[in-house]
Amino acid sequence: MIFDLSENTNVQNVNDFYKKLFERIPDLIFQFLVTPDNTYSFPLISKAVEDLFEIPVDDFSNSSKFLIYEKVVLSDRKMFFNTLMNAKRNLVPWEIEFRVKLPIKGKRWLKVTSKPERSDDGRVIFCGRISDITDAKKQELRLRISEERFQFALDASTVGIWDWDMIENRVFYSSLSLKILEQNSSDVFDNPEMWDKIVHPEDLAKYYSDIQEHFENKIPFYENYHRVLTSSGKYKWILDRGKVIERDESGKPLRVIGTHTDISVQKEKELALLKTMELYSDQNSRLINFSHIVTHNLNTQAGNFKLILDLIEMQDDYNSTTEMISHLRTVSDDLNETISHLTKVVDIQNHLNIEIKALNLSFYLRKTITILKSYINENSAVVVNNIPEDVFVNFNPAYLESVLLNFMTNAIKYSKDDANAIVEFDYVPTFEGFSCLKIKDNGLGVDMKRYGDLMFGMYKTFHQNKESRGIGLYITKSQIESMKGKVSVESEVGVGSIFSIFFNEELPSQAN
Repeated sequence: MIFDLSENTNVQNVNDFYKKLFERIPDLIFQFLVTPDNTYSFPLISKAVEDLFEIPVDDFSNSSKFLIYEKVVLSDRKMFFNTLMNAKRNLVPWEIEFRVKLPIKGKRWLKVTSKPERSDDGRVIFCGRISDITDAKKQELRLRISEERFQFALDASTVGIWDWDMIENRVFYSSLSLKILEQNSSDVFDNPEMWDKIVHPEDLAKYYSDIQEHFENKIPFYENYHRVLTSSGKYKWILDRGKVIERDESGKPLRVIGTHTDISVQKEKELALLKTMELYSDQNSRLINFSHIVTHNLNTQAGNFKLILDLIEMQDDYNSTTEMISHLRTVSDDLNETISHLTKVVDIQNHLNIEIKALNLSFYLRKTITILKSYINENSAVVVNNIPEDVFVNFNPAYLESVLLNFMTNAIKYSKDDANAIVEFDYVPTFEGFSCLKIKDNGLGVDMKRYGDLMFGMYKTFHQNKESRGIGLYITKSQIESMKGKVSVESEVGVGSIFSIFFNEELPSQAN
């Protein structure tokens, strides 16, 4: 049964109901009258006035309105009075938050909510309530301080924040996250699919695997290093961390929050360190290999010298002695050649202040062709120069001549008996700090599965050519690497070879 006060004719029942209701409502319920001659009175006020203003309800009278006004904090009184007058004058809702200072409770926040009406006799009647909002204000202040601290931490941090709502499939990115990606804050970048598109293709598999492991609760949080494509078209390395903070009843993730950290500088240093370690490792391997070669070759030559000298001492016949001396001359020549080769290698590897210039690649190739013109004609070889005239590479002039001479003579020397040698030079423009010269021939080729790791080794030969020494490619590789460059080879038996020389375009140079 519904108790309808408007239909109830029992005044006592209605009064009892209002009395109980007012006693139980923590807010102060009031009726406030303002007459045309600005006389103020309180026909109705609830018992909550004792709690909110610390004024005994039994002692409350129309004059108590001055006590209420005096309890309003001094700096809030003007606002309190002006908003009251505006509500009275324009009959608009009177809603205001203000502070009072009470004898026992001290300073409290209160809120007035009231709707004025004008009666037929010209009086303005305010009916409303006053609530204690101190706890709400404290909570609001704590929240605002917390938000300000969080915002300060975000602004001062080098870490971007992301928040993925998986129900709506939308992602919030903080301003720093967008800054890392070089995106404007106004750009639409709020779905995970867009992030997936900018992750480097080589990093996608690991990225998906790591985050899925966390989604499946196999690991406590997600962490992954990957490259992302910025709006400038360049990749940056970031450290991406995240954690599921909400799941459904079946454990399916509903919300994930995480951070982005730009680690490009650290990653570049790490890669540079790895490259340096690889260089030192390679140099150490070459040093060990070089020492083995020196030890072996010099011991062999020394053994040959001793053997021949022992034989000479044992010979009484002049003709036999002359023959031994001839052998001794051959061993001596071989020793001189070995020492010459080793000296060249040492000189290349120890020459720290070698001159580097910007050299016209096509010009130096034409110069090499001119030097080898007789050799080329003698072997009916064809040399094709596809290098543009405006191509320059940073290199040492003597080394470049040596490299081009070595590759061209090798291509002609190891040509097939049934076909004239064709040597083709092509240029590939700069990429990732390097430019590339490709030297293609139609020669004998090499079995790369069998000899690939030995291709540039010292004294390694792969064909039955009596002029082969196995030193040319080793010296050429050393010259290229001393210029911070690289060299690689593709080869197939009976088809030919393609040597690729990578010039380091980041080396300092002088125009030449």
